[in-house]
Amino acid sequence: MTNSAKPASSGKPAYPYPCALVFGVPGAGKGTQGEILTKVPGFFHLSSGVIFRKLDAQSEEGKIVREYSARGDLAPDDVTIKIFLNWLESQRAADRFRPREQLLLLDGIPRNIHQCEILEKYIDVKLLLHFVCYDEEAMIARIRRRAVLENRTDDANESVTRKRFEVYHKATAPVLDYYKDVVQEVDCAKIQADVLSQSLDYLVPILKENFPRDC
Repeated sequence: MTNSAKPASSGKPAYPYPCALVFGVPGAGKGTQGEILTKVPGFFHLSSGVIFRKLDAQSEEGKIVREYSARGDLAPDDVTIKIFLNWLESQRAADRFRPREQLLLLDGIPRNIHQCEILEKYIDVKLLLHFVCYDEEAMIARIRRRAVLENRTDDANESVTRKRFEVYHKATAPVLDYYKDVVQEVDCAKIQADVLSQSLDYLVPILKENFPRDC
C-alpha cells in the first residue's frame, strides 16, 4: 500500500521529525556519506556546515557564523538553531524534504548538550551513527586536502583546524553520552563503500520501522 498522506509541505510542521545523526570529528567523512545517502530514496541529508557556507556573508547571521568559524569555535546556540530551523522548514515548504516519507540525516548539529535539549521539540533521534576516528592526524591531513580540492577557506588554516578538534572533544563529544542508547559505531578509516555499507546496515531498519510500507 502506498503512502497517501498529503505532501509534507502542507499545514504545520509535524514535529518531532524522526532523524538520525551522522556524528564524528572534523574530516571523518560525515558530509561525503550524507551526500551519498541523500540520493537513496527515503533519506534527506542536512549539513549545518553547508548551510553556514551558503549564508550571505553580509547578513548579520553570516557575519556571526564566519567570525566564530574563523577561530574554530562554535557559533552561538541561538543563532545556530535559528539558521537550522529556517533552512529545514524552507526545504519542507519547497517539498524537497518530506518528513512523512524521508528519514532526516543531520550532520553537524547538535554540537553540544544545550543544542540537544533545544532540539528535543523538533527532532526524534532514532540513531546516532558515530564515525569513529582512530587517527586524528590522518583526519587533519584529509581536511588540508579538502581545503585545496574544494577551495574551502574554512579548512585552510591548520591552527584553526586543530582548535576545531579541541572544541569537538570539549563541547561536542558529550553528545554521544546524551544519545548513548542509540549510538552505533562506524570505522571512518575504511573505504567509502565499506562506510556506506555499514551505515546502511544501521539506517535501513530505522527507515523501515518509521516509514513502513506494505509493498
